[in-house]
Amino acid sequence: MSLRLAYLGPEGTFTEEALRLMKPGAERLPCATVSAALNACRAGEADGAVVPLENSLEGAITTTLDEFAWGEPLLISAELLLPVQFSLLARPDTELRHIKRVYTHPAAITQCRGFIARELPDAVVVAAPSTAAAAQEVSLPGSPYDAAIAARIAGEHYGLVEIAANIGDRSDTVTRFVRVSRPGPLPEATGSDRTTLVVFLADDHPGALLEMLTEFSVRGVNLSRIESRPTGEGIGRYFFHFDFEGHVSDARVGEALSGLHRICGEVRFLGSYPRADGVAPQIKRGTADADFAEAGDWLTRIRSGQV
Repeated sequence: MSLRLAYLGPEGTFTEEALRLMKPGAERLPCATVSAALNACRAGEADGAVVPLENSLEGAITTTLDEFAWGEPLLISAELLLPVQFSLLARPDTELRHIKRVYTHPAAITQCRGFIARELPDAVVVAAPSTAAAAQEVSLPGSPYDAAIAARIAGEHYGLVEIAANIGDRSDTVTRFVRVSRPGPLPEATGSDRTTLVVFLADDHPGALLEMLTEFSVRGVNLSRIESRPTGEGIGRYFFHFDFEGHVSDARVGEALSGLHRICGEVRFLGSYPRADGVAPQIKRGTADADFAEAGDWLTRIRSGQV
């Protein structure tokens, strides 16, 4: 039976492109929102889901962060770094000078601001649920929009032509996508891994964030991302997302997680999985697995009176 993966649809999104690269043979289930894609996985309607997590220009995808924090637990099993290249798409025979109303996702508006100001200064740009939804709308007869800003794949899906290519303000923009599944066995450690957590404070007090960071620092665990998100319980109340180098099977990572569990209100483990960029961590002196094992043996001898 083929793997069925939900994703942020409709057809033609960057998320679909990421899914195709991650699992080329998988059956694809397009969903209207990130929440719907993750809930399809939770409900067993799909074996997993592919969703965007962060963008190198825009930062974190907050809907995804919040879903991981509050929804039924899911585990990240893989990630992909996808270069994001936007195209201006329109119905056949449309010329650039004819475009007065453009439809696209808010993130695309931000990332293509320079092109819009330079080439479409008089156009009205309207926010869409996704870049693919924008392309789909533009393809319909009688659409009020003249063009969409979307991935080239969306033009292929909906019969639009590419008026302009690579219109983003930065050519090196990348979006990080993750594949998630219901809780189960973790991917094996590869030596080039990433672990993701959501952490809630036990209480708000001076130095609370420092205490959490110390659990990583003293064990030589390098953080690659930290995000704060409101808990909804009032101004100034936050929980935290962490990405860091290493696998939960690594002694230094396991010790850091244990330390966080002791001092925090809740620690939600979101997975340990191979890094898409293949970068291996630099192991600080005294924090390799062998160092922790030797220290444990030493403590055992001390406790038994072997001084």
